Amino acid sequence: MFRRSGTATATALTTTLVAAAAALVLTASTSAAAAAAPGFLAGTDLPPHPTSPWYAGAVTAGLPESAPFCLEGVLPAAGSWHRVFGTEYDTGAVQVSVRSSSPSAAARLAGVLERKVAACAADWLRATPGGTASWQDYGTLPVEEGAHVYGVHTSVPESEPGVHLYGIGRDGSTVTVVQWSEMGDLSHAPVTAFKKTTTKAVNKLNP
Repeated sequence: MFRRSGTATATALTTTLVAAAAALVLTASTSAAAAAAPGFLAGTDLPPHPTSPWYAGAVTAGLPESAPFCLEGVLPAAGSWHRVFGTEYDTGAVQVSVRSSSPSAAARLAGVLERKVAACAADWLRATPGGTASWQDYGTLPVEEGAHVYGVHTSVPESEPGVHLYGIGRDGSTVTVVQWSEMGDLSHAPVTAFKKTTTKAVNKLNP
């Protein structure tokens, strides 16, 4: 009688341990999936530079050392990945992608980023007496859950003007923002090519 009870207890314990192990494997798999980096642009996906190739840094967890202009303080570190691009001249770019907790959280983040970029020129002017700035809404793109492209130009006396393009898009619970920058104004910005870059960025998020 005692032996039968011991056998039943051992069987129940084994079943419990197997179930616990299965739960741990599922949790580990879910955590690994959440930690995986989203797909990123390659240098060849960016608007071509007339005299230099693009050089792409490594895809790195977390935010870049310097936040993209206009987006200081609004990109969350948790769930973020980034890649920095450069050329042999003043033209550069950065892509930051964020895996949010849910599609609704990602939609809210994308909205915050869009509003921040749309307000950037006015915010910069208030903080920069004597400067000039302008911005342009280049419209939305029909890719996954949508993307939006903007341009921002800033200039101060006795300094080179700067122009920036932004592509902000979402695929499910993942948000990406691509910033392209160089000296110049909005008339010099490769908007058509950058729209293609933004579309590729969103399409690559969840391959």
